[in-house]
Amino acid sequence: MLAKRIIPCLDVDAGRVVKGTKFVNLRDAGDPAELASFYSDEGADELVFLDITASVQKRDILVKVVRDVASVINIPFTVGGGIKTKDDADTVLRNGADKISINTSAVQNPNLIKQLSEIYGAQCIVIAIDALRNNKLPSGYEVYTHSGKNPTGLDAVEWAKKVQQLGAGEILLTSIDQDGTRRGYDIELTRKVSEEVNIPVIASGGAGEPEHIYRVLTDGGADAALAASIFHYRRYTIMQVKEYLKQRGIEVRV
Repeated sequence: MLAKRIIPCLDVDAGRVVKGTKFVNLRDAGDPAELASFYSDEGADELVFLDITASVQKRDILVKVVRDVASVINIPFTVGGGIKTKDDADTVLRNGADKISINTSAVQNPNLIKQLSEIYGAQCIVIAIDALRNNKLPSGYEVYTHSGKNPTGLDAVEWAKKVQQLGAGEILLTSIDQDGTRRGYDIELTRKVSEEVNIPVIASGGAGEPEHIYRVLTDGGADAALAASIFHYRRYTIMQVKEYLKQRGIEVRV
């Protein structure tokens, strides 16, 4: 069995790491490069960097910040936010990213997934899916774009299956309902998506305790757990989480 991954997330706005609840009420959490270096040294398996206002503000990603972060870490590095074209992807990858994450642009132009996958390989393409409960859809979850602001009418599970067919190598699945609540991941959402795709699913949104991470990796079937506030505000260290998981029989890298 592949080791489960623990991945801190840097949500970046105006060059600073921020964290909110349900994608709003953002508060400062520190300098991206400082936090990235800390997590790399502390045992994070990977790092995700999301420029959360790039798509909303219709601007390019903060390349200098990406470069600064890449220069201080030695773990796989995924970057997303405002990537709309092959040239955008090129820029991010040339400045230190190992993978690119797209959400809004993938919904607006699904062929971009296929194009990027063919150029860089599926292992490089992470599709971010931000989902909110909507009982009118078959799975009970709707895909949102523009940092959780715009409903798309797309069913989250069907969209996950489609992005896999188009060449995505991984799915970053965030529950907007649970984001920042520290009440636990949306196990139902994660399980529904994990059961329908055979590419890795990174669960995101709601981590507050090591138990929450354990549950989303087991009951939810996720391959990795993304977390932000529990690490940013030092509620738990990455190694504390990994030791907890190891004691519960989960294979992790330590």
